[in-house]
Amino acid sequence: MRTIPFLVVVALLLVGCAVSTTDRLSQEYIHGYLAWRPATGTSLGLHEYDGKVTDYSRASIDAERERLIQFRERFAALSTSDREARMVRASIEDELLEFDVADAFARNPMTYAGAFDLSVYAKRDFAPKRDRLKSVVAVLDRVPETMARARENLRPNLPRPFIKTAIEQANGSAEFFTEDLVVAFEEVKEPALQSDFKRAREAAAKAMTDFAQWLEHEKQPTATDDFAIGREGYARMLRDGGMLPLPPEHVLDVAMRELKREQTAFAEAAKRIDPTKPPIEVFKAIQRDHPTESSLIPDTVKHLEMIRKFVIDHDLVSFPSMVPVKVEETPKFDRATSFASMDSPGPFERATEAFYYVTPTEPEWDAKRKDEWLTSFNYYTTDVVTIHEAYPGHYVQFLHLKSSGATRAEKMFGNYAFIEGWAHYCEQMVLDEGFPGANADELTRAKYRLAQSSEALLRLCRLCVSVKMHCQGMSVADAKRFFMDNAYYEEAPALAEAERGTYDPGYGFYTLGKLQILKLREDYKKQEGANFNLKKFHDTLLDHGQGPIRLLRERTLKDPKVWDELL
Repeated sequence: MRTIPFLVVVALLLVGCAVSTTDRLSQEYIHGYLAWRPATGTSLGLHEYDGKVTDYSRASIDAERERLIQFRERFAALSTSDREARMVRASIEDELLEFDVADAFARNPMTYAGAFDLSVYAKRDFAPKRDRLKSVVAVLDRVPETMARARENLRPNLPRPFIKTAIEQANGSAEFFTEDLVVAFEEVKEPALQSDFKRAREAAAKAMTDFAQWLEHEKQPTATDDFAIGREGYARMLRDGGMLPLPPEHVLDVAMRELKREQTAFAEAAKRIDPTKPPIEVFKAIQRDHPTESSLIPDTVKHLEMIRKFVIDHDLVSFPSMVPVKVEETPKFDRATSFASMDSPGPFERATEAFYYVTPTEPEWDAKRKDEWLTSFNYYTTDVVTIHEAYPGHYVQFLHLKSSGATRAEKMFGNYAFIEGWAHYCEQMVLDEGFPGANADELTRAKYRLAQSSEALLRLCRLCVSVKMHCQGMSVADAKRFFMDNAYYEEAPALAEAERGTYDPGYGFYTLGKLQILKLREDYKKQEGANFNLKKFHDTLLDHGQGPIRLLRERTLKDPKVWDELL
């Protein structure tokens, strides 16, 4: 028998200790993390947190901030080669940004207006419906207290776009409590429980509508335009949360360069369709090819299956599960901030239902407004969005996350740039691989490319505007104009995009993530040479959790000298 050298034994023991130390620290951190964020636990599929609500008292908020700081220091003390420790630390930095930079609990009423997403209880069959309803009642009973805490915590003067969106969210939640939620649990035939439910939902709805009225009457008159997180805050978001140690000015330079390149691609695609008209007129023309009010959902279902089949037939990525996606209308409480979205079950969830939400027209809209809304769902753009949200975007990424051998922490904590970057990357990648298929004519291909380019322009403008608004003093009005001039948006959607940028400075990470993935693919392709396989690359990308792309470069590329070449 060979004798293992003593120093090797010591080294192996030290590695084992390091791993167990990280694991113990991660578990300790996760326990406290979910105890303060029980709704996150439920959404992850950890149902010991059902029916519980975050304590939003000032003392509780301050205590959680202090806990995050302590764990940041403890994780920082671990080895710099420990990828999981660095990943968790990056997620802690993201959380601290909410406390220290965004100051979300004192500055953003959306923190409270959007705190009660009960759709997981209504939609997912993870427990008997009566048990889920009991949890819903327990959560609803805490809504009035939370809204009272919101009034105590919020500053006298709040940013105007935050107030506007929070009012929409609060009214939407109230409507959801008293309408959709009632329908979801009407089959529970227990009079006492239904009586508790009626009492709780009415009180919760009143607390939400009262909060909306309070914002309108007390906060709107003193609203400010002071929404920016500042250059240092933005640099911290890039560096600490995103592991992207670049100055905001460099990021803006990259974004402006890519914007010009994409505008050229947009014009070229339009020229292939109709060389006699300006590109934006060509795009407006293809937008007229859209579903009707009644066919929006059925048409989306049909195209979803077409896209799924293309991804499978072209072997672009593995499908760890064949559980299908259900297409449904966006819940009313979420329509203020959502055009289309993917609601996948959490990585620890027993129930498998996954919902692709599409926001319909509203009954009270006139014919003109309905038609304008439906142009956004033209068949070409909707298919690109479906690629982003479902196949092979967010939903396939979730399937890999759930089935992978990633650690508990790697499955829980996601990086904005990776998650949205992957989905945005897929829009281009699927078309590059031949979608919508060999039978499509060149005119149809050009229309899809034009739609995909439009989505890329939107995300590039988000990145430009994000830096400009938060680091260089750009106003909402100027940001709106930027979207109109550079993404060719109409005034209303351009304003919505500008307003989102005030409270979501990270929405530029769609582009930053996509560009990092394209760079990683290029570097991986050079490394593998003739052995490069696109499906293998995608599976490798998706099977190691959802942390910062900088850490994925370490897992994927053999040469450490290129690990920091992120863009």
